Order: sequence, then structure tokens, then C-alpha cells
Amino acid sequence: MNTGSATGSRGCRSPVPCSADGGAGGWGSGQDGRVTPDDPDYPLAARTAPTLAALDAHLVECRACPRLVAWREHVADVKRASFRDEDYWARPVPGFGDEQAGIVVVGLAPAAHGANRTGRMFTGDRSGDFLFAAMHRTGLANQATSVSADDGLRLTGIRVTAPVRCAPPDNKPTPEERRRCGPYLAREVELLGATVRVAVVLGGFGWQALLSTLAEQGWAVPRPRPRFAHGAEVTLRRATPRPTPGASLPGVVPDGGPPPPEQTLTLLGCFHVSQQNTFTGRLTPQMLDDVLLRARELAGLGAPA
Repeated sequence: MNTGSATGSRGCRSPVPCSADGGAGGWGSGQDGRVTPDDPDYPLAARTAPTLAALDAHLVECRACPRLVAWREHVADVKRASFRDEDYWARPVPGFGDEQAGIVVVGLAPAAHGANRTGRMFTGDRSGDFLFAAMHRTGLANQATSVSADDGLRLTGIRVTAPVRCAPPDNKPTPEERRRCGPYLAREVELLGATVRVAVVLGGFGWQALLSTLAEQGWAVPRPRPRFAHGAEVTLRRATPRPTPGASLPGVVPDGGPPPPEQTLTLLGCFHVSQQNTFTGRLTPQMLDDVLLRARELAGLGAPA
């Protein structure tokens, strides 16, 4: 993940380079001078983001969902007592991790006092503690803790993201908010495409969102759609399409040789790492470790060192 010196809307340090024009040298909203960050169509420009850095810089300016913007900024003003002296990020949260990941983890949305505060996915809350501790045990993270965007955490072979990028009230995005935010997840998946082989999906919301995204991208999603369950394993396929300039497709290695005739992507279901699941024992550390180890195997990453 790139780091930058820009500040968030509440004055905190930005984990990505961003600027008033979308941070991508005029790409995106600045292309025609008409689509502004509060326009409902602003996310659509993400479909042509040339790089993950450009995608992230465009994303953090987004204000396309009024309810989510109001909530994320309200939380940043009110704050939790334990964070009263901290500046909140209070913007959309980019994906985080290896830009050549074999595994992508798809959650739900940023937590109000977690990623909405720190600016990094699953950082600064109990859910992130549970997730990154498991990644550390399975050789995918260099440390077991995730407290801030500058804490030195590095992920290897794995990336975390979400279908909705702003903290929603009651942790419940609306279907329209999920749809409007969809281009960000779709483009991130495509830009990871040269290496990604496995998607670990945390919960039913992310499962349905990712299946919708993949269906739109031409993946053969069975009908009826596979149901979410912990331990569910579904392998999707699609014929290798002709790449567009700047595009990177799942399963295609950019070595100059001919692409394979078919691409595969395996979805692994896992209960969400929410406190509701981890505190009650519905999701145990061993259960999460088992999913991540299976993901390593399917992604060809081998056993942890």
C-alpha cells in the first residue's frame, strides 16, 4: 500500500496519496470537469482506473452516498470516548495489502471507530485484531496486531477489501449503497487479476456482493447462486477475454505469452470476524486459520514458513 502525506477530511494523515482533483493527475472525475465527488455517478469512473494507486486516490474523494457521508462524518465529530483525542479519517477506505496478492479477503464495510478512524481496512478494532492475528499465524502478515495506518503491518500474498467503503449506520449498508459502491470492488478485483486465485469472503453480504460483481465480469456463476456458509468452496470459471489497454485479468500472467483459455477463481466462505461471531465462539481462531491455510494451498503459496 502506498503511503502519502495528505490529510483526511478531519485532519488525520492519509494512508493513500489524495488531492482535491482525485489524486490521479486529472484521471477520473477531472476528465470532463462535470462529475464531482458528490455525484451519484462518481464511482463509475473507477471502471477505468489504470492502477490500484489511482483507484485508491479516486475512491477517497467519493461522496456519492449522502447517508454514508453524513454518518462517517458524524461519528468523526462525536467520537468514542477512548478516541476523543484522535483525528478520524472519515473518508472511504481503500483496500490494503499485497498488490500482487494470490488471495483477496472481502469483508462488509469499515467499522465506525475502526477503519473509519484509522483509514485502513480492519485496523483499530477487535475484528481486525482477530483477522490479522490469524494472518500472522498462517504466514500472511509480518505482525499480529493492526492499530494504525503507520504501525508497520505488511501483508504478503493477501489483500483485504470490502464491497462498501464507508462506515454505515448499524453496520448495515442499503442495497443501493452496495450497488453504487460496486465499481470500486469490481476494478480492484480486475487490477489484482494477474495473480489472484482465491477470494476469502467474510459473511453473506460480501458473498452476494462479490458474486454479483463476478457475474457482471463474465464469470460463470451457477444458478441458483451458491449459498454462503462457513467452509463453502466454489470455483468459478470464465473464458479469457481480450484485455483492454491497461487491464489486468484474474488468472492471466502478464509475461507476454498467450493467456490461458480459461480462468479460475475459488471463493471460500468464512463467518465474519465480527465480535458477535468471535466472542460467542461461532468463529474460533482455529476455524479462521483453517480457511486461510486452505486459501494458501489453493493460491499456490505453499505452507507457512
